[in-house]
Amino acid sequence: MVHRFGPFELNAATGKLRRDGASVRLSVPQSAILTYLVARVGDVVSKEALIEAGWDRLAITDNSLEQAISRLRKLLAEGHTRGGPPEGGHHTAAAYIETVPSQGYRFTASVQRDTHDPRVAPLEAQLAPFRAFVQGRTDLDTLDRHAIGRARSAFEDALRRAPDYAPAHVGLAMACGLAFEATTPDPVRDAAPLELGICHARKASALAPASGEAWSTLAFLLHLNGKTEDAAAAAHNAMTLEPDEWRHALRAAYVTWGDERLRAARRVLTLCPGLALAHWLRATVFMARGASDAALEEVRLGCAAQDAQAKAAHFPGVGLHLLHGLILAAHDRLDAAEAELQRELSWADSGQLYARECAANTWYALGAVYLRQRKPAESELAFGRALTIAPRHVSATAALHREVPPTASAIDAAIGQAIILARCQRHADAARVYSEAVAQAPPGSAGWQLPVEPLLNPLANVEVWGEALALVRMRAT
Repeated sequence: MVHRFGPFELNAATGKLRRDGASVRLSVPQSAILTYLVARVGDVVSKEALIEAGWDRLAITDNSLEQAISRLRKLLAEGHTRGGPPEGGHHTAAAYIETVPSQGYRFTASVQRDTHDPRVAPLEAQLAPFRAFVQGRTDLDTLDRHAIGRARSAFEDALRRAPDYAPAHVGLAMACGLAFEATTPDPVRDAAPLELGICHARKASALAPASGEAWSTLAFLLHLNGKTEDAAAAAHNAMTLEPDEWRHALRAAYVTWGDERLRAARRVLTLCPGLALAHWLRATVFMARGASDAALEEVRLGCAAQDAQAKAAHFPGVGLHLLHGLILAAHDRLDAAEAELQRELSWADSGQLYARECAANTWYALGAVYLRQRKPAESELAFGRALTIAPRHVSATAALHREVPPTASAIDAAIGQAIILARCQRHADAARVYSEAVAQAPPGSAGWQLPVEPLLNPLANVEVWGEALALVRMRAT
């Protein structure tokens, strides 16, 4: 069924809106809300019904609905200033969608309906969802925060045109997961994209159970949601289905730890040499184990890869110079560490997905280095810069003798408490708090950064920190 009103044409099956033949971009909730209203033209529709139509069972506020209605009115108003107002309407934002106080909303324009046969659609229309998918996939590979937003819109467009196209569900799931990751430094993380992404990843796995891409994407999202065992199982399934796809190996390395991470990241470098992110993942395991030589070799390779990919549009990496600086600081080479950390900051404004988080961590590490260099003023400024970027940064907060945010995870809260105790010269108590937290943490990478934690500096006081270092090392083997 196709609904026509004013200069617009709305396909009821796909939710695709056209104005004078040109496509009008709508988000998935906007498309669903408009379709629901147009199908009930003249009737008052409650807010609850529109929220259900637009967001299914996700918990959202009335404000989200109001924003969607406002955006729809703006798009429709732009249309009728060109093509004339709807029958009996006026040139106002509410000419199509009327607010009925205390009841809901009503679509007021005259609507004509006829049927549409997809078999006679032109080739261009048939290719449109697949073209949108290709563009979305290209944007995702940049790992750029703004490009991820464009990718999400492209995948949503593809699914409006082809609702059961599994690769578009995969792409949308990954875009949602990366959007969630991008909020790590924010005062409050937005969990809605993650929940939506998991739904689409599960849908893709059901539509295409032999798709390794669907399973590895599900693995990534489950890991972000704290389901580490399920994530590892999904990643293993993906690599079994498609063993020569480096993306599956990269996600497997991300969601696993210890030997499994080392093997998966090595597989990435075999299939896709020079990928900085794979070197970063391998280096974290070696650092947790206290294998300084292996970690340093991996980090140097990673730094070269990061520098070579600085302007690349394909999976650029960040954080390798940060790791190099941390290793140098752990061996008391503070001037060289400062230089490496300053190099890392040159990527702070790159737009890369993890650049802000990495910049906050780098400023914290610089603050610790300055403190050890007996530069208290510079140290305090650096910790403050970390908190400007990431207001919830636990280590920088603790370094400034401030209370750890209540939203911090158990392991992060323990790290913060250990830093506060260490700054008060209570190193034995700091080591005890850290050890207890690591011992109680579920299997995984919790506490991996301890050997190179720049403010605690445990390698300078192994007698006190030996038990904690041993626990971290054991978890990584």
